[in-house]
Amino acid sequence: MPGCGQDEQQGGEGGDASIVWKAQSLWQAGTLPHQIFEEFARRVTERSGGRLTIEALAVNSIVSSTESLDAVGAGILQAQHSGPAYFTGKDAAFALLSDPQGGFETPAQMRQWMETGGGLDLARELYAKYNAYFVGGVWYGAESLVSKKPIRKLSDLQGVKLRAPQGIGQDIFLLLGAAPVNLPGSEVYTALERGVVDASDWGTLSMNEDLGYHKLAPYPMYPGYHSMPMADFAVNMTQWNALPDDLKTLVEAEVATFATEMVERNRAADEAVLARAGELGFEAIDLPTEERRKFRELARGVWEKYAAQSPMARRVYDSQVAFLKQLDLLD
Repeated sequence: MPGCGQDEQQGGEGGDASIVWKAQSLWQAGTLPHQIFEEFARRVTERSGGRLTIEALAVNSIVSSTESLDAVGAGILQAQHSGPAYFTGKDAAFALLSDPQGGFETPAQMRQWMETGGGLDLARELYAKYNAYFVGGVWYGAESLVSKKPIRKLSDLQGVKLRAPQGIGQDIFLLLGAAPVNLPGSEVYTALERGVVDASDWGTLSMNEDLGYHKLAPYPMYPGYHSMPMADFAVNMTQWNALPDDLKTLVEAEVATFATEMVERNRAADEAVLARAGELGFEAIDLPTEERRKFRELARGVWEKYAAQSPMARRVYDSQVAFLKQLDLLD
């Protein structure tokens, strides 16, 4: 199998050996997020003078998304840009680490928790159990719920057939009286078209527009409030430990740049779509602050259930709740 755990070597500048990492993402080839990932990989190669090459692979290139962490730990992949929530079956802490839905108002707030509130240390401890080094988090933006009818307050979700993947989000929507339907992303458009669902939890405003969802569900929630998932960049622990210190510093710096690029460019794409709302035929709805707070308090009960599933999940939950209180987002 490609990249089967041994360092791959090729000629670098001046004849020196070059380290090669195969890194699989969670994105389809050609999408904006995967393009940004490819640019990150190119920067690392260029700024290392060819000493470290990252081969940016699209989703499912070598293994499925749910298998990528095991593949990194085994050295089948040397690195990944994936979503921690895919690994919830290993430890509920992954779900909370990825997306405490309804918790933070913006990706910047969650990044602040990661970098200054203890999240990074918890993530590295969690990933280390699977022989992986968590370099840093990467956010692509706040997701925008699309709906066939206006959702101006939480009570408007009563009875709405809503596509939502299993996990924290689906549990919250059930508590709100919605009727969640578990469908793969590839079936969302057809499900909206045929009336199987009335609304969908999928991606950001611009991602949803690219997929044509607003033609069928012209009432998106924007700015998004319910979900702003964190993806990762993680490396096989043996590969990371063997990396020279200057290359570790380079990779960490480039992951931070990658995180900023991802959220800012997706936000710019969202704002460009929002500016054309009238032309595109949709009305963006901003849920009032008091309704967002109600959602957060309800969500907290769901987070607590996940926290009870493992000691690490409890530690992630306690850290996040303490930080949300510092931000005055929880009482």
